[in-house]
Formats: sequence, structure tokens, C-alpha cells
Amino acid sequence: MRHGMAMCVVGTALLVLVSGCTVSQGDSKKNDSEVRGGVPLVLVDKGVSLAPIIVFKDAPPMTRKAADELAAYIEKVGGVKPQVIEGLPVPVPEHAIWVGFQPKLKELFPKTDFEFKHPEEILIACDGKNLVIAGRDRWDPQHMDVKGMYLPVKGWQQEYGTVNAVYTFLQDYLDVRWLWPGEIGEDIIRKEKIAFAPFEYRYHPQIRLRSGIIYKSAPGDQRSVSFDWPRLQRMQLDSANIGYRLDAAIGGHGFSDWWERFHVSHPEYFALQPDGTRNAFPNPGCAKICQSNPGVWEQWLEDVAKQLEEDPTRTMFNAAANDVTASGPCICEKCRAWDVPEAKKRFLTWNGLCQDYVALSDRDVKFANILARKLRQRYPDKDYYVKIFGYGPTQPAPLKNKLDDNVIIAHASNWFEGLLDLDWGSYDNEKASQQFADWAASGGKIFYRPNLNNYAGMSDMLPDVPFGKVMETFRYVAEHNCSGIYLDTIDECWPTQGPLYYLMAHLAWNPYQDGYAVMDDYYRRGFGPAAGQLKAYWTLLEETRNRMVGKLKFTDGYQSAFLQAYDAAFFKRAASLLDEADAAVAKAPEIYRRRIAFVRVGLELTRGIMEEKVLGPRCMTDKDAADRMRVLWKEIEPIASKKENYIYYHAFQEKWKGRYPDSCK
Repeated sequence: MRHGMAMCVVGTALLVLVSGCTVSQGDSKKNDSEVRGGVPLVLVDKGVSLAPIIVFKDAPPMTRKAADELAAYIEKVGGVKPQVIEGLPVPVPEHAIWVGFQPKLKELFPKTDFEFKHPEEILIACDGKNLVIAGRDRWDPQHMDVKGMYLPVKGWQQEYGTVNAVYTFLQDYLDVRWLWPGEIGEDIIRKEKIAFAPFEYRYHPQIRLRSGIIYKSAPGDQRSVSFDWPRLQRMQLDSANIGYRLDAAIGGHGFSDWWERFHVSHPEYFALQPDGTRNAFPNPGCAKICQSNPGVWEQWLEDVAKQLEEDPTRTMFNAAANDVTASGPCICEKCRAWDVPEAKKRFLTWNGLCQDYVALSDRDVKFANILARKLRQRYPDKDYYVKIFGYGPTQPAPLKNKLDDNVIIAHASNWFEGLLDLDWGSYDNEKASQQFADWAASGGKIFYRPNLNNYAGMSDMLPDVPFGKVMETFRYVAEHNCSGIYLDTIDECWPTQGPLYYLMAHLAWNPYQDGYAVMDDYYRRGFGPAAGQLKAYWTLLEETRNRMVGKLKFTDGYQSAFLQAYDAAFFKRAASLLDEADAAVAKAPEIYRRRIAFVRVGLELTRGIMEEKVLGPRCMTDKDAADRMRVLWKEIEPIASKKENYIYYHAFQEKWKGRYPDSCK
């Protein structure tokens, strides 16, 4: 089984629906849709189901689940649930919804190509008699149950084309929206008749690592408070094929356990230090490797073999330098010979020595290429990849070496939050975004993997919602051939940050679409008559965080900036907008008031977090502050722990408790 990582061209298409269904067109690089004339196919009419769902025999668990969900949502929209049939029925019904490919489709759709040449390619087509919802599926029947990071993974696939085609159909053709997790986040437009004129739509996503955006929801992790939501949004079931340990594979480093494993038996594996030793500087988990040592290469390959024994479906293997990347790199003669004297200077440290030295990017690329070639030599019939980081002393692109085509660079530059587009480790104010573009031009594949700093309160669970900057960033990295996005870290606080997650989910599937149109649809579908007020509310939050961030310098403390941004005037204006929203929906369906109430939870949470920021520094010495902190926690804790609020409570609790002493808890 081959699992390519080829770059994809993406596009959104003209979707034509009849009898109450929506017509929409997205911004795209390529239009993969064809609309045909003919008699519409009617799926549901006045409470009668006219077409069963046929899913192919022995479909993998997630495909069968998607077929059942399709039936459930047709019932929610049209009032009647179609029958789900597994395998080819005899006789074949005159009209049917076919989920996933089976040979009969070539007869029913003789002019349609079912080859699925692109990774994750999806196809949705109607000929007036039948509807097919299918995609490129890859799975190994012998290895569908694997050990996850925290929980077992059942029904593991390498590509979920059909599943994501179903969720595309639900959103783009049945007009279903999942604005946020849970009952009130789901929005359905009920229709008496569901029918489609003949059409054909194809698409394949460029961003093939999407589960790293809300990475706690990835298969095998499942700490997320919204585990089903990323799946419905086509984020969770992607095809980067990094294995089931997403955080370790993309977010983590490649040699963090080597000191413990090898420092006695193979001290030569580790970086030579200026004092002549090969030690664990700066600490055992961050000890650096002697990359020019052939023994290291062979040991890494042996580790790959063991990983494949555990999970034969894995295709990406980690060779990223250990963390604290600028501390303790090898200074042996062979490693230094790989460096380029003309490279940009970086500040590096060793035990007892600090000095400027050249960027280590060329060294890292040479190391990755050696591993990649050995990987291909040992597994010539497999598409296996080596992952390294562009981070710290390897953030600038290499000057002389090019990445082999089976090397992935996960670039950790961070202009995502819009502080300043700078590489803080450079001496000449290099732009981080330009470094990303330079790496993208250096061969191989590139993932965008920023460290999300807390400039605007993302980790504090404040309303850090840079919508415009996210639109700009996702499009920029896509235009520079990015095929994966991993954000470190989104801890999930839906009442304060939910619309940002929604926007990122849609842009991850298609980064070229109009993000403002996505958000306008979000406000309209979510809040009906109060759409304008909620748009104004979230715009206020975005503009407030942007003004705050724009005034910061890298060395600034954040406390005063937060307090200036979220002042009494801010809270008065924000509350006023939500009051206006409530008034606007006074005679509208109850669901709109419930959704506004959910947003108001976020405002009250923000108010409590800001008071905590004021009290925290004082409560060690001020009894009144400590007493108020305890009361405040009793007020905030029920909000943060309430399941319906979709807040990752563990992270919230740890961040809160970390800011004041035990005497305040």
C-alpha cells in the first residue's frame, strides 16, 4: 500500500441544489465542479424517502458510521430517515444514494472517473437517478486497531475520502452547520423536499495534516472536549499518516529518550561539547545528537523498524532535534564541516560557553537527507518520510542544501497571532514568514507548526480571535505549498474562542476560500435576526486584541496591556451588544437566545479571568485579595467545569491555580 504526500491543487466549486437547497460559490484556485442539465433526483418529498443509502460491503467502521450519520441528517432535514443497505442489493433500486465506491457505480455513471488519483480526493455526483458520495479510501484490514497516545484507536485508516465526502455533502448540499459542539451548536434548515439537479463535484485538500489544529481531538489522543466536532468539520480524519501519536510526531522532538537509552552503551551518539565531553547538556531530555555519526543513522533506522512493527501503517518518522534547540549542538569536526560559513548568525550556548555561530539549517538538512535516503533504500516500495524542525538555529532556510523529496520540514515560525512578523532569534529583523517561504522553496514538504505564544491571551482562554490574521496566514502558507498545519497549542475554550476554531476548520479544508464569507454565514446561521449584533460583538473582540497586540513589544510584560484592553468601557460595550442581540431575537425561535446566552458565558468568563489577573500578584501578601480570589474561583469554577460550555477544564484549572499560592486556593 502506498501513501503519497504529493502536493495538491485545491478548489471550491459551484454547488447547485434545487427545491429549497442552497447555491454557493467559493473563491478557488481551480473549479472542479460540472453542472449538468437534466431531471432532478428527489431524495425526500413530503416525508417520504425515495432513495435508500447503499454503502459498500465490508466498509471500514468510520465509513459505515458516516453512512449512518448521513441517514440521520437527511431525517433531520427532510423529516424521514432513508434505509441504509450494506453491499449491493438485488434488485438494485431505481434511485439510491451510494456511499463509497463499488464496481456497480461504473455501470451507473459510465462517464465518471472513479480512479481517485489524488490523496483524499472526494467525489459527489448526481445523474438524475442516483447520487454518489465517495472518495479515495486507504486502509489495511490487518492493522485497523492500534494503540493510541491515551486510548485505543479503532478503525484506523490512512485516507478517509468517503467519510470526508459525506461531511462535505452535509455541509455544502444539505446546508448543515456545526457552529460549535453540542446540540445548540448544530443548525439545520428543514426542507419538505430534497432534490438535486445533475452535477459532478471533485475536490482534494492541500492541507493533509489538519488534525493538528485542535490536536487533542486527534485519533489516539481524545482529550478534546469536542471530539466529534473536528471529525464533522473534516479536520480529525486527515491523511498525513504520521501515526497515531500526533503530538509526539509533529509537536515533539526526535531524540528525547536517547540519553536514557544510550548514554552508557553509546556515549558517542551524543554531541561533543566544548569541554571535550559528550554529555546531556542542557538536560537529558534535550541532549543533542552527533548528527554526523553513522551509528546514529543506523540506530535511528532500527527505531523506525520497531515503530513499524507496532504500527505498519505509519509513514512519517521523527528526526527533529531535541528541544532547547540552541543549546549544546555538536562541535565535532565532522558536524561542523556540514555548516555553511555564510549562514546567518545565531546565538548558541554550551556549558560555560555562549557565542554567535552560524545557523545550523544546512547541517540539519544534510542529516535529514542521509536518513531519508537510507529509509528509501531499506523500504524502496514505501512512501516514508523524515520530519525535522525549522526552529531556533534552524529557522532560517539552508543556503546550499536542498531537502530530499521525502523530508518534511515542520517550520515553527510564529506570525500567526500577528504580534510582529519577525524571527526573534535573528540579528537583522528577518521576517518569519519569509523564512517559511524560503524553506518552502528548498525542496521536500513543509508543515506550518507555530508555537502559539500568549500575547493576546490564547492560553489564558481570553477572546484571542485574530480572524483576519488567520485568514491571511492560512492562505499565505497554502500559497507556499504547505501541506500540514499543527498549532501548539489550542486548549479549547469555546465560549471565548469558538468562532476562531470554526474559521480555522473551514480554512484548513480550503485555505483559498473567502474567510469573511465563512464568518458571515456563521453569524447568519447561528444568530438569525441578531447576526449583525453578534458580528459586531466578535469584531469588537478582534479589534480589542489587535490593538493590544499592536502596542506590545517582545520584551513587554502582558499584564498592563491586558488590563488596558479589557477595561470597563470594553465590558460595557460588549454587554450592550449582547443585550441588543437579545432584543433582536425576542420574537424569534428560542435557539437564538440560547446561543446568545452561550456567547455571554464567554464574556463573563473573560471578566473573571481579568479580575484574577489583578488579584493574582497581590494575593500572596494581601489577605483581602486572597479572600476575593477564593470567592472568585467559586464563581468561575462552575462555568469552567460545566460540560455544556465546552472548556478544556484541566488546562483551565492548571493555568488558574498556577498564578496564585496554595493559600489562595
